[in-house]
Amino acid sequence: MDTTNKLPLDMVYHWEKAKPNSLYMTQPIGDGKTVEYTWGRAVDEARRMASYLKSLNLPEKSRIGLISKNCAHWIMTDWAIWMAGHISVPLYPTLNADTVSYILNHAECEVVFVGKLDDWDMMKPGVPESVRCISFPLSPPNDFETWDDIVAKYPPLEENVQRDADELATIVYTSGSTGKPKGVMLSFGNMAYAAEGGMEVLGVGSEERMLSYLPLAHVFERTFVELASLYAGFHLFFAESLDTFVEDLRRAQPTLFLSVPRLWVKFQHGVLQKLPKKKLDRLLKIPVVNKLIKKKILKGLGLDKVKLAGSGSAPLASDVLDWYRNLGLELLEGYGMSENFAYSHMSKPGRSRTGYVGESAPGVETRISPEGEIQIKSPATMMGYYKDEEKTRETFTEDGFLKTGDKGEIDEMGRLKITGRIKEIFKTSKGKYIAPAPIENRLMSHDAIEMVCVSGANQTQPHALVMLAEESRPKMADEAFRKEIEDSFKKLIADVNKTVDPHEQLAFITVVSDEWSIENSFLTPTMKLKRNVVEDAYQEKVDKWYAQRQPVIWQ
Repeated sequence: MDTTNKLPLDMVYHWEKAKPNSLYMTQPIGDGKTVEYTWGRAVDEARRMASYLKSLNLPEKSRIGLISKNCAHWIMTDWAIWMAGHISVPLYPTLNADTVSYILNHAECEVVFVGKLDDWDMMKPGVPESVRCISFPLSPPNDFETWDDIVAKYPPLEENVQRDADELATIVYTSGSTGKPKGVMLSFGNMAYAAEGGMEVLGVGSEERMLSYLPLAHVFERTFVELASLYAGFHLFFAESLDTFVEDLRRAQPTLFLSVPRLWVKFQHGVLQKLPKKKLDRLLKIPVVNKLIKKKILKGLGLDKVKLAGSGSAPLASDVLDWYRNLGLELLEGYGMSENFAYSHMSKPGRSRTGYVGESAPGVETRISPEGEIQIKSPATMMGYYKDEEKTRETFTEDGFLKTGDKGEIDEMGRLKITGRIKEIFKTSKGKYIAPAPIENRLMSHDAIEMVCVSGANQTQPHALVMLAEESRPKMADEAFRKEIEDSFKKLIADVNKTVDPHEQLAFITVVSDEWSIENSFLTPTMKLKRNVVEDAYQEKVDKWYAQRQPVIWQ
C-alpha cells in the first residue's frame, strides 16, 4: 500500500493550514442547539490545552486518561495529549468504579479528562485522589478545573510538535469479555496505516458526513471516525443522547454510517413494529410502490443519504444483512480487533458475500492455522500489551502473526468467514465439539429475538438462551402472546435443526425475563455478549430445564 507517511498530528497541522475556516465538528449542547468547530478553532483549542499540559511538567510520555462519551472535546483532547508529548488512555463511559480504578492505576495516569457521562457517580470512586481532573463543558457537575477556563488562560502552543511513527500514541484497554482488561499499545504508525488503508478501500473523501456515537474508546470508532475524519478532512457530527438519536441522525444526514449488530437489529425491529414483515414483503414486490417504500423507510431511519453502511464488532445475522440490502442499503461487514486497530478485513461494494466479513485490507497478510485459527500480520498490528510481555509473546506466532483466537475459512475470492471463537467452542457429554456462533446467527433471523446465547457444555445437546426484542418483553405475561411465541419458536428450532449436524441440534430454547445490558455486565461496552456471565447467571437452572423436555421454556 502506498503511504503518504503522514502521522495523525501531521494531518491536524495540515487542515489547520489548508482550511481553517471550514466546518469540522458539530456538537449538540441541548435544547436543539449546537456549537460548530472549524478546523482552525478545534486546533487552536487543542494547542492551548497542550500548553497547559506542558506547564504541569509531567514526566515525559505520561499516560493521560480520557473518560467521556463522544464529543468534540474528546477529539481535541486526544490531539492536545499528543502535542504535549504524552500518551492518551481512553476509558469507556460505562465502566464501573473497579474497572476505572484498575485502568487508571495500571496505566499510572497522571491526569484525567472527565466529560459527558450518564453515571459519573458510579465511576467517580474509581478515580484515585492523586489524579488531577479536568472537566469538559458537557461534564456532570464537579469542582475540577474546566476546559473553557484553561483555553482562555493559556496561549496556543506555537510549534508543530512531531511524534515518531514508532512512538506509543495510545493505550486502548480491551473491553474485557473475560478477566481484567488488557492494555493494547498502539503507535502513531499503527494509526496512520489503518486510517490510510481504510480510506483507500472505502473511497472516502472530504465531502463525507459522519455521526459519531459508538464509543470513541473503542478502536472501531477511533479508526473509522476520528482518524478517518482526520485523514480525509470530512465533517463530524455528534449524537446528544439515545432519546435524540433519530434527530441527531437527521441533522447529520450521514453519507457514511457505522453501527454494531445489536443496533442494526433494533433499527429493523423499529421498522417492523410499524410495518409488519409480511406486509412490507408484499409492498416491496409491487414495482411502482417498491422504490417509494424503500426511500421512506431509509428516510425515517435518517439513512437516506448513506452511500456506505458498515457493521462490525460482532457477526450480523445474514437475514438482517439481506433485509437491509433489499431496502437498497448495501450493508458491508468488516472485521478487526483492538490489537490491530480494527484494520484487518473489509467487504467491498459489489464484492460482498453474505456471512463473510470481506477481504484482507491493503498490506494485511492473512492465514488459517492447522487448528483453523485466523492469524494476521500488518503494519497496523499493536506494539504489544502494556506491562505484559508474557501475554504479548503468547499472542504472536514466532514469525510475527497475531493469533486472533477466532476460527475462520477463506473462499476462492479471498473473503473471510468467521466460524466461531476457539475458546467459545464447547464439548457435549457425547464428546462432540460445538461452535455456538453459526447456530446463534441462524436463530437471530427471528423477528422477536434481540440476543441469543447457545450453550450446553457437558449436556447431551446444546440449548439456546434468548432475550426477546424490546417491544416484545413487556408482553411476556400475556398468554396469547406466549402461545404465539412458543409456536414460532418450535418452528424455528425445527428449521435450525435441519441445517446443522445431529450433535449440534438444539434441545430447547429458554426465553429469559432479564434484560442483558452493559449496566448489569452481561454485555461489554461494545455490546458484545459476555458469554461466561450469561452462562453463570443461569447455571443452577440448566439441569431442571433439560429435565422438563419442553421445546420452549420461560424463565
